[in-house]
Amino acid sequence: MVDENGKRWRPVIAALANPVVRVAFGLLAVGGDLDGYLADKSPSRRRHIVDALTASGIVRGDDQALTLRAEVFAEILADAAPRRATGVERFLVDGRIAQYPGSSSERDLVLQWVAVRVLAPGETVSEAVLNGRLRVLADDTALLRRYLVDAGLVERRQDGSEYALSEVAAGATRG
Repeated sequence: MVDENGKRWRPVIAALANPVVRVAFGLLAVGGDLDGYLADKSPSRRRHIVDALTASGIVRGDDQALTLRAEVFAEILADAAPRRATGVERFLVDGRIAQYPGSSSERDLVLQWVAVRVLAPGETVSEAVLNGRLRVLADDTALLRRYLVDAGLVERRQDGSEYALSEVAAGATRG
């Protein structure tokens, strides 16, 4: 059963939130005496328990014969499977570099992603400004800055006082 918002888990949680329904589910799950448990309830209470279980999709059948649908839990988990990150996102957590790729081609993609986010084509900045921008993306700004320079994506003045986006990196942003 799926609720009006397409959430399959809501009816299951709602049913199991009721302690009387939860006991009935538990008895059914472990092969307990569900019939004996239901026999002690009024007809309207029995109907409520059976309706809650069947409407949630946890069981199928009626008050004469209920069958557990254990697969409903796997279905719910499949619905909630997180989206797998792709590309540069695989190496980020909350928009920050969590790890550098082992593959040089993937590392180049991550560094290109960084370069065009911290420097605009034609812009020249001091080391302090560049470090401030890199700090948003990584903890070790010196390492990241060195990677960018070594990859030819950022050019550094001979005295190390200023940095600019290289023509290679600037060209990649245009095309």
